[in-house]
Amino acid sequence: MLAAFDEVVARAKKRPSAKVAVAVAQDREVLEAIQMAHGIGMGAFVLVGDEKLIRPLASEVGLDLSELEIVHEPDARTAALHAVELVSSGQAGILMKGLIPTADFLRAVLDKEVGLRTGKLLSHVAVFKSPRYDRLIYMTDGAMVVAPTLQDKVQIIQNAVGVAHKLDNEVPKVACIAAVEVVNPDMPETVEAAALAKMCDRNQIRGCIVDGPLGLDNAVSEESARHKGVDGPVAGRADILLVPNIVAGNVIYKTLVYFGQVETAAILTGARAPIVLTSRSDSPEARLNSLALAIATS
Repeated sequence: MLAAFDEVVARAKKRPSAKVAVAVAQDREVLEAIQMAHGIGMGAFVLVGDEKLIRPLASEVGLDLSELEIVHEPDARTAALHAVELVSSGQAGILMKGLIPTADFLRAVLDKEVGLRTGKLLSHVAVFKSPRYDRLIYMTDGAMVVAPTLQDKVQIIQNAVGVAHKLDNEVPKVACIAAVEVVNPDMPETVEAAALAKMCDRNQIRGCIVDGPLGLDNAVSEESARHKGVDGPVAGRADILLVPNIVAGNVIYKTLVYFGQVETAAILTGARAPIVLTSRSDSPEARLNSLALAIATS
């Protein structure tokens, strides 16, 4: 089981020919991440966008374009569609968002003719490495599905489990996060957590162990779980945190980034290929980790 981002990067470096199509590549931060990846021999890149803007930005960040492919397309929406088509046609295996609004980018991803639809729900998987833990911890979904239904949560779990499997976590432990550890009819997320746990027991959710409701503390801390008398195969040892909604996930993600010494990465899953969709506030290291995660799981 991969337990650190260094290991994820090392695996991604073993696939130097894994091709990433970058949609609207005239983005300084994205080109900086590509420069870091290219510098360590990780992945190959096709930059789709306005070449007149890409070249000076690449020069600013020290990115040598001589070994990279550039597809000149000054119109952002057309560039996004072309990048998506490179992936859907098999000419590239990973998609990365550049300087384009997320809504326009996702419109291209979901295009009926060249898009990356699979019939599955598209969801966001964040991955964290804290110095306090000996493993990678996954969280979903803090950026894509606003208010997931019970059936949405089933697919969100399966998407995250698929990522964990590709990083050699064969049976990840999934904690359905809530404010309390007991089922309370006035708190729908606790009812759905219990339902998800039972669905896993009956093989309606596969490849993992699901339990809940669990508070965040007793999901990741064995000491907290013992103190509160919470037991079970997931308590204190969760690998995947299923958050109840996008607000909870967004707050957890940003709290870890801004208040904790936590390394991060994130991808979108559920499409025909991994999608790198980073935040403007993500560090260069987080962008590199996200590229490595996408390549390693492609």
